[in-house]
Amino acid sequence: MNKQMTEVEQKKEAKKFVESWKGRGYEKGESQSFWLSLLGNVFGVVSPEAYIDFERQVKLDHTSFIDGVINETHVVVEQKSIGKDLRKAIRQSDGSTLTPFQQAKRYSSEMTYDERPRWIVLSNFEEFHIYDMNKPSGEPEVVLLENLPTEYYRLSFLTNQKKDNIRKEEEISIKAGDLVGKLYDGLIEQYHDKTSAESLHSLNLLCVRLVFCMYAEDAGLFGNRDMFYDYLKNYPYNIARQAIIELFEVLNTKPEDRDPYLNADLAQFPYVNGGLFEDKRIEIPQFTEDIYETLLNQASRDFDWSKISPTIFGAVFESTLNPETRRSGGMHYTSIENIHKVIDPLFLNDLKDELEKVRQIGEVTKRNNKLAGFQQKLASLTFLDPACGSGNFLTETYLEIRRLENETIRLNVKKGNKDIEGQVKMLFDEALESESSNPIKVSIAQFYGIEINDFASTVAKTALWIAEAQMLKETEEILYMKLDFLPLKSYANIVTGNSLRMDWNNVVQKSQMRYIMGNPPFLGYSNQDEEQAKDMLTIYADRDGKPYRRAGKIDYVSAWYFKASEYINATQIHCAFVSTNSITQGDQVTPVWKPLFERFGISIDFCYRSFIWTSEAKKKAAVHCVIIGFSSEGRSNKYIYDGDTIPKPATIINPYLLNAPVIFLESRSKPLYPSLKMTTGNRPADGGHLIIENDEYEEFIKKEPDSKKYIKRLVGADEYINNKKRYCLWLVNVSPTQIRSMPEVLKRVSACREDRLKGAADRRKLADTPHLFRETRNPNSYMLIPLTSSENRRYIPFGFFGSDTIPTNAATIIENATLYEFGILISNVHMSWMRAVAGRLEMRYRYSKDIVYNNFPWPEVSEEQKEGIKKSGQMILKARSLYPDSTPADLYNEVLMPKELREAHRLNDKLVMQAYNMPLSGEERVNEEKCVQILFEMYKNKVGE
Repeated sequence: MNKQMTEVEQKKEAKKFVESWKGRGYEKGESQSFWLSLLGNVFGVVSPEAYIDFERQVKLDHTSFIDGVINETHVVVEQKSIGKDLRKAIRQSDGSTLTPFQQAKRYSSEMTYDERPRWIVLSNFEEFHIYDMNKPSGEPEVVLLENLPTEYYRLSFLTNQKKDNIRKEEEISIKAGDLVGKLYDGLIEQYHDKTSAESLHSLNLLCVRLVFCMYAEDAGLFGNRDMFYDYLKNYPYNIARQAIIELFEVLNTKPEDRDPYLNADLAQFPYVNGGLFEDKRIEIPQFTEDIYETLLNQASRDFDWSKISPTIFGAVFESTLNPETRRSGGMHYTSIENIHKVIDPLFLNDLKDELEKVRQIGEVTKRNNKLAGFQQKLASLTFLDPACGSGNFLTETYLEIRRLENETIRLNVKKGNKDIEGQVKMLFDEALESESSNPIKVSIAQFYGIEINDFASTVAKTALWIAEAQMLKETEEILYMKLDFLPLKSYANIVTGNSLRMDWNNVVQKSQMRYIMGNPPFLGYSNQDEEQAKDMLTIYADRDGKPYRRAGKIDYVSAWYFKASEYINATQIHCAFVSTNSITQGDQVTPVWKPLFERFGISIDFCYRSFIWTSEAKKKAAVHCVIIGFSSEGRSNKYIYDGDTIPKPATIINPYLLNAPVIFLESRSKPLYPSLKMTTGNRPADGGHLIIENDEYEEFIKKEPDSKKYIKRLVGADEYINNKKRYCLWLVNVSPTQIRSMPEVLKRVSACREDRLKGAADRRKLADTPHLFRETRNPNSYMLIPLTSSENRRYIPFGFFGSDTIPTNAATIIENATLYEFGILISNVHMSWMRAVAGRLEMRYRYSKDIVYNNFPWPEVSEEQKEGIKKSGQMILKARSLYPDSTPADLYNEVLMPKELREAHRLNDKLVMQAYNMPLSGEERVNEEKCVQILFEMYKNKVGE
C-alpha cells in the first residue's frame, strides 16, 4: 500500500533524498538503505522492506543473487557502487564479461515466466539507467540523482499499478453488460419483425430506459431504493408490458400534468425529463416468464447498478446491443487507463497541478478566493469528442472535472474554517436563493459530442446523466446536504450525424471550445467503403476543393485530424486523438501531415509512441496505436511518452513522433543521394503453380528428373531469415519444346495460365507467358533486404546471393552491391533511420525502398574510410559463417547473438558513425535519438539545396 502524496510532497522528499545520498554509495553496504529510502520516502511505499526483495537467489551455472526484485511492478534492480560505469562490461565470477544490463538480463532469463521483469533498472547511486524490456534493444532512459526532484515521475513505474477500484468497476460494468445482453436476447425474440430497423431501434431504447430505471432506484434518484423493483413485482409477467408502458408515461409527465387519480405506486415516481422517456412510439413486446425473471430478480433485485462505471458501462452497453460487435466478440471499450493517456497530458495534469498550488496557500482568504476562481475556470472549460461513440471520453472527463470541483468545494468549506457546519449552511442557503449560487458550477452542458450512430448517442447522454448522479452524491457527502438530481436537464450537446460532413461550428462555436479529444474510427484506406473513401477525398482537399495527392491512400482517422486542424486554426484550442500508428510511419506520414503543418501551422505538443491498445473484446486483435496531442498555438513544454510510462521532454516533435526536425519524406523511385539502385524482387503471380515447396521437391524431381536444371532456390524475407527451403521453376529462355517434353512442368505451366485468366485485366495479360514470373530478375550477384522483420532485432539481417537463387517480392535487392553498401546499410546508423521512418506491420519493421532506402542520407567518405567499412562488413559475414547451422533469426536474436558477431557489428557501427562524424564518447556521444536528428538535418539540407 502507498501513502497518498502530493506533487509538492514528492518533490520535497526527492530533494531530501538527493541531499542525503549525494557523493556516497557502496554497493554491498548501502544499496538496501538507498532503495528502501527511495521507495518509502519519495514514492510513499508504506512497508518498503516487504515491497522489494533483496539478494534473491538465482541459479545459473553457479549460485548468484539479484540485487533487488519488485514483484508487483515487475522490476529487477542491478546496483553498482558509486563511480562505476553502468555501460562498461565487468568480468564475472565464471570468467565471462558482461555489462550490468547483460548481467541483469541473464538473471531474468532464469526467473519464472510470471516473474520476469518489464523493467531493468541499473544504479550506481548517481544515475538510474532504465531499460524497458518491451524494447530490449533500445537505449536506456537515464535519470541523474541530482535531477530527481524534477524528474522523480520518470521512476513512477516502480510503484504504479492499476488501481483495484478501477478493476472492480470494470468487473461490475461487464457484469451489467451481460445482464443487458441477456435481456436483449430474450426481448428480440418477442418482436414480430426482429430484423426491421424500427424494431431494433425500439429495443435499444427500451433497454436504455430499463437500465436507467434500475440505476435510478439503486442510486436513490427515485427517492427510495428498490422503487422500480417494488413497483414491478406487483404485476405478473403477462401484465409487465402494460405496467412498463404506464411507468414510462409517468416518468415523462410533470407532476402537475398527471392524472389526479393516478395509482399511488405510479404517482410516487418523479418526473425525469431529458427526453429519455419522451418518444411514445417505441414498440414494446410482450414479456415471457424468463425475461420477467431476468429483469425483476437478476437485474433489478440482485444487482447493484449504482456501482457501475459510467465510463466503461456506456461502451459495454452499446457493444452489447450492437449486432456487429456482438458477432465479433462484444464488449469492446476503451479502458479508463487508456482514456487517461489522452486526457491527462491534454489538460488534467495541468489542472491538478494548479489546484495543488492553490492548496498550498496558507492564508485562508487568499486561498478561498483562488479556489473560487479555480472552480469558475472548471465551469468555463468546454470539451468536444467529434467521434464520441457511447461517450466514454466525455464521461470520464466529466467525472474528473467534477472530482476536481468537489475537492475545491471540500477545501473551501473545510480547510481553515472553524465553523464547518455554519459554512455548509451558508452555501446551502445561497443555493436555495439563487441558481447562480449553486455550489456545483460544472455542468454536462460543457460537454459536446458528435456520433453517427443514433443509439450510441442515446447511450452517451445516459452515461453522462449517470456520471452526473454519481458526482452529485459525492458533493452531497461533502456538504452534508441533499441536492436534487431530477428532473434531468435537456442538453442537446450530443449530436447525431456524420462528423466529417458537418461544420463543427454548428455543434459548438470554436470561440467557445477549449479541448477536443477522442478515439476516431480505426480503418485503413484499403478497408474503407465507397462513402468513407468519398469522405477522405472531400476532407483532404486544398482550398480549391481539389483532393491532395495520395488523399485516397491514408487511414480514415486522418480526416479527423484535418477537420480538427481546420477548426482550431488560430485559436487556443488543444486536441488529442488516439490513432493507429500507421499515420506516423512509412509512406503515410507526408500525405497525412504535410497539409496540417504547412496549411494550418499545427504543433504536436505531446505524444505516446506505439503501444498496444487494449480492450475487453473477447476476440481481441492487437491494435498498435499512438496518441497525438496538437494545437495551433503550440506548447513550450513538449513531451514524448515511449513505453507508456516515462515522459521525455522534447524541443520539437515531428510527425514521426521524434524529437527531431520536421521533415516530410517523399516516396521516391530513385535514391536522393548517389547510391546503387534498389529494386523489388520477383512477384510470382502464379497461383502457386510455379513454386515447388520443400516437401514436394524430391517427389517432383523423381517424376520429372529433366526439370532439375530449371529449378532454383526461392528466397524472400521468411525464407532467408528462417532458412526455409523453397524452390521455383525458372523457365526463362526455355523453349516451348523443352517445356512440352516435361509433362509435370507443362501441367504446372498450364495451371498457372488458367489461374491468371481468372484474374483482373493486368493479371490476365500475364497468361500470355504462363511459364514466367511476373518479373524475371535474376542477377549474378545481389544483396537481399527482407521487407518484414521482427522489431526485437537490433539489426535487420541482410545477405548476399547469386544467380542460383531467385528473390521474391517479399524482399528488395541491390544488384552488384559491395561490402561497402552492406556495411553502411547494416550499421546502427541506417537501422536508426529505418526504425524512425519505416512503416510497420503491427510492430514489425516494414522496410521500403521508396521511403527508407531512397531517402537515406549517405555519408561522404574517404577511400580509407570506405576500405575500413568494407573490412568490418567482411568481418560480420565471417562471424556468421562460424555458425553454419544457425539461421539469421538465431544469429540476430538479442539473447543468442554470438560474441564474434556482436563485436563485428560494434566495430562496423563505430566505423560508420565516424564516417558521419558522429562522436562516440563524452558528453557529445551520439545515441539513437541524436543519430536520427543528425540524419534528419542532413536530409533537410539536401532537399533544401
